[in-house]
Amino acid sequence: MVEEESESNSYELLYKIIIIGDTCVGKSNILSRYLKDEFREDSKSTVGVELGTKFLKVKDVGTKIQIWDTAGQERYRSITSSYYKGSHGCFIVYDITSEISFENVDKWYQQAQKEASKDVSIILVGNKCDLEDQRKVSKEKGEEKAKQFNIPFFETSALSKIKIDDIFNEMVNNIFERTGGPKNDDDDDIEIINENDKAVSLNSQEQKKKGCC
Repeated sequence: MVEEESESNSYELLYKIIIIGDTCVGKSNILSRYLKDEFREDSKSTVGVELGTKFLKVKDVGTKIQIWDTAGQERYRSITSSYYKGSHGCFIVYDITSEISFENVDKWYQQAQKEASKDVSIILVGNKCDLEDQRKVSKEKGEEKAKQFNIPFFETSALSKIKIDDIFNEMVNNIFERTGGPKNDDDDDIEIINENDKAVSLNSQEQKKKGCC
């Protein structure tokens, strides 16, 4: 179970989640809707990478998620590829009104498999489902593609706030189940950090001895 928590510096888990897909599929608005409950009609293409954070309670465990919104333009592909490193989760987003963005899902999936860890949690997202009268990609095609990759599938609308919270809750729960959550019950001496794509337990006292800040 995932519950939103007010911003805090106290957390036991840190998850890195990236959002990838073609330009103009709505990645930035998915992020802003989830973090700020805002939708920007004049949203411009992301240059490089944008970062947002949110604090949650996952099965009563304090969790901080870092969400990286990556640029979809080809010229930024080599720059953003480095941001796959250490990611626990990845959303592949396409626009249901754009057949090209759906056709490119295969390329994005292959890149995620190449650049991210082998066990990264991936969810396929068909965005802009509020534009039903402009739909070019059927929901069935999205479901078939997700079944091909053996990953979850959602249709969302950042504009109408459809399934936005659901995809993040699904992602965080999937990561939590995969990593197993905290590795030690002594919360006072344990900090869970993201290192080499794993949730790793570190004893705070030993870190002080090593001069870790």
